[in-house]
Amino acid sequence: MSTISLCMIVRNEEAVLERCLRSASPIADEIIIIDTGSTDRTKEIALGFTPKVFSFPWRDDFSAARNESFSKASMDYCMWLDADDVIPSGSLDSWLSLKRQLDRTSPPADVVMAPYHAAFDQNDSPAFTYYRERLLRREGNFRWAGRVHEAIAPSGEILYTSAAVEHRKEKPGDPDRNLRIYREQLAQGESLEPRQQFYYARELLDHGEYAEAQKVLSQFLKEGKGWVENNLDACRLLGRCLLAQGKEDESLQALLWALSYAPPRAELCCDLGEHFFNRRRWKEAAFWYGRALEAERKEGAGAFMIEDCYEYLPCIQLCVCCYHLGNQIKAEEYNERAGKIKPDSEAFLYNRSFFAGLHTGNE
Repeated sequence: MSTISLCMIVRNEEAVLERCLRSASPIADEIIIIDTGSTDRTKEIALGFTPKVFSFPWRDDFSAARNESFSKASMDYCMWLDADDVIPSGSLDSWLSLKRQLDRTSPPADVVMAPYHAAFDQNDSPAFTYYRERLLRREGNFRWAGRVHEAIAPSGEILYTSAAVEHRKEKPGDPDRNLRIYREQLAQGESLEPRQQFYYARELLDHGEYAEAQKVLSQFLKEGKGWVENNLDACRLLGRCLLAQGKEDESLQALLWALSYAPPRAELCCDLGEHFFNRRRWKEAAFWYGRALEAERKEGAGAFMIEDCYEYLPCIQLCVCCYHLGNQIKAEEYNERAGKIKPDSEAFLYNRSFFAGLHTGNE
């Protein structure tokens, strides 16, 4: 069976570190902890699981710390987790099966891409998922890049697995840290490679700096050097920036720009549906929400999947569209379909009550 070095960087994670390590210990043959300056019990907790706990001075560079953790590894594969990640109990068998599969893979897998569930709905089901480079073959000498939103570009033999990791954040982080690091990097004359441009624009958008985010996203797309998945998401983000500035027509054009990169994903279809829905253009909105229901799930490097966009959201919106288009029967069908996915949804329950009232009035 292939062996795994679990490599982590931590700082003041006493609230979540034990949970993470307990969940991952059954699949880790070695645990390496790089502490970047904890002042709480983080080191003590880590030492309860491994003697390989090292100090590393923090210098506003996540890649530097992660590369340090990989440099200490001695097993076949390096696996990374954040302290507030967990291996869900339901995925443990899948991870153990993967370890056995890696022994039989020829040529050996260089990178294992695994689903990362980063947000959850009211039923605790994954609401936002994307794939990350979770295991890297140690002999491949992979290196992290990017001071923040660090990543390793997948290369070589790439294997996809259904074995998942969940991001279970317990406390808010510093909301200004990433933007500050990017601005320091730019102030020092360092350029941002395409992926970092994309994430810099996202940080600007999250801070309400719409005009600057628009500028960075437009430049990112015009240069055309980004991953296709980042390009697709950049069009959606650009649409949001323009809409926030009251530029509705330009916002629509930004969304349509995404069609030049790939067949429309459900997320884009829902954005286009929302554009027309908000203008009470029910026929056009229904068209795009219908396409969202037909869209193929794209599970690959960098692909961001918003689960609601693949069935629940289109159904709940098609309910409204169909009602306004005079097709109450179809509207109720879509509402019931949405209810099968989220039976406690306020929108579903409101619509059901609304239609019940209409039936009563017709009796």
